[in-house]
Amino acid sequence: MRRKKNQPITIGGVEVQPGERKTIELQLGKLYTHTPTTMPVQVICGRQEGPVLFVSAAIHGDELNGVEVIRRLLQVPALRRLKGTLIAVPIVNLYGFINHSRYLPDRRDLNRCFPGSQKGSLAARIARIFMTEIVNQATHGIDLHTGAINRSNLPQIRADLDDAETLSLARAFGTPVILNSALRDGSLRAAARQKNIPILLYEAGEALRFDEFAIRGGVEGIIRVMRALEMLPKSRRAPGLEPMMARSSMWMRAPQSGIFRAFVNLGDRVVRDQTLLGIVSDPFGESETEIWSPCSGLVIGQMNLPLVNEGDALYHIAQFYRTDLAVERLESYQENLESADFPYADNGLLE
Repeated sequence: MRRKKNQPITIGGVEVQPGERKTIELQLGKLYTHTPTTMPVQVICGRQEGPVLFVSAAIHGDELNGVEVIRRLLQVPALRRLKGTLIAVPIVNLYGFINHSRYLPDRRDLNRCFPGSQKGSLAARIARIFMTEIVNQATHGIDLHTGAINRSNLPQIRADLDDAETLSLARAFGTPVILNSALRDGSLRAAARQKNIPILLYEAGEALRFDEFAIRGGVEGIIRVMRALEMLPKSRRAPGLEPMMARSSMWMRAPQSGIFRAFVNLGDRVVRDQTLLGIVSDPFGESETEIWSPCSGLVIGQMNLPLVNEGDALYHIAQFYRTDLAVERLESYQENLESADFPYADNGLLE
């Protein structure tokens, strides 16, 4: 069957024709110094029709892994055979990115300001530009995130799994863990859902740090989704194991303030009332509290700072019907990302 020719796409007043690749600077306004600020966007418009996928990162300005994921993604040679259109936005929150901050200068969280407003706060105006110029033109989306400062996340997909198409894309992405995540008011996911645009949220690594494992997983996951959408040719590589869906998850919090000694790490399997997660003590060791796992599951989030206040989140534990199978999926996933012939490493890209 002969495919139809793709349609041009216009972003920020710049038209990209089928077969073209352009970098566009979306105007955001000016700094105090009268210096213009922009949101950089790269558009690859395939010659043949297909889905319009946006991939975004640094909506939280200190979450850097996604920026590197997009950089590597845009170097993949297979994009020369792209069907449809890829819209890559590596730095959505330019202000936070420059200042190494999660937030905008007005201390607002951009991911709580969608769909935005032309007359609202700075965050609301940026959210509106992103919705109008990027999201509203897309058929699918992938938003890249990390854990917060001093918190690391195991590679995972968070999505509304009640939507059949979103669930299919989440499985295609291939992380060992898929977490059903409720939509939050003001989030990009909630705003996209209102437009009936399936969107995945990839969580991996820690803020203000590059994590090679998280970056490799992000690049491969996006490529896998693009293959599932038939934007790219099918891969000759063997498919990975089916991801495990967590039926629920919980955060284990510090029972008291003190110095936390961690005994388990990301990806470790824990057993209810049998796994000692760690100990919180005072500097003298005179007052110590053991923290035992309140449930069985897999550690998918971890606090890295040993200085904790009462109530601080220490571990995020995902629960499964078969935790042993979740561990098996994770081991297979790690072997793939760490293999010598992995195609999306930083030391070169292969077909």
